[in-house]
Amino acid sequence: MKIIKARDYEDMSRKAANIISAQVILKPDSVLGLATGSSPVGIYRQLIDWYHKEDIDFARCRTVNLDEYVGLTPDNQQSYAYFMHQNFFDHINIPAENIHIPHGDNRDAEAECRWYNGVIRALGGIDLQLLGIGLNGHIGFNEPGAAFEKETHCVRLTQSTIDANARFFGPGETVPTHAYTMGIKSIMGARKILLIANGKAKADILYETVCGAITPAVPASVLQLHNDVTIVADQEALSKMPGELIR
Repeated sequence: MKIIKARDYEDMSRKAANIISAQVILKPDSVLGLATGSSPVGIYRQLIDWYHKEDIDFARCRTVNLDEYVGLTPDNQQSYAYFMHQNFFDHINIPAENIHIPHGDNRDAEAECRWYNGVIRALGGIDLQLLGIGLNGHIGFNEPGAAFEKETHCVRLTQSTIDANARFFGPGETVPTHAYTMGIKSIMGARKILLIANGKAKADILYETVCGAITPAVPASVLQLHNDVTIVADQEALSKMPGELIR
């Protein structure tokens, strides 16, 4: 596991974007596993900037997103499909048919999860998976206690995750309680994993992820078993990490 220290959020975003950019340049038809939320926005901004400068070309890339809220249509402004188009896809040259996101409006959970697992397999697996990390150690929407052997599945979100996501919803809007998510097994099948974290609030869980026991109580701790994980985090998020582990 490689840990790269960044000065702040912008530096973290730039360093992480460099890793994704190198992946695409070296393998133009890469399958990229992408994440949503506030953490990766700066990465997407940097990649868009490099695209407009003609430093990177996404025309042959294929993407799979980690998760989607159950019950939201792709045009709902709170859906992850909408987020991805607004913050990334609509600003680069990736073909629409190369974008894959779970269908939150499909209420047949078994069929949707089976379809998404099939998509990942048909693409030949994920070359590089981008991850954020929740305060409770969730990756994707794999909450504490989730079985490590699961592939895509429908999960009931914990109250702490619902509360954390509430900031993205307006007054009177209902925060979804369920989501489709890649499972731990799907994530661990990626050839490379890039995890990002910023802010003092992530310091404890990042320490547990890297230095603690491997346990479903801290889903991200399973990353210790992967053979190609890079963590890019700012100084505050790494404030409890032993210095000898950091580049």
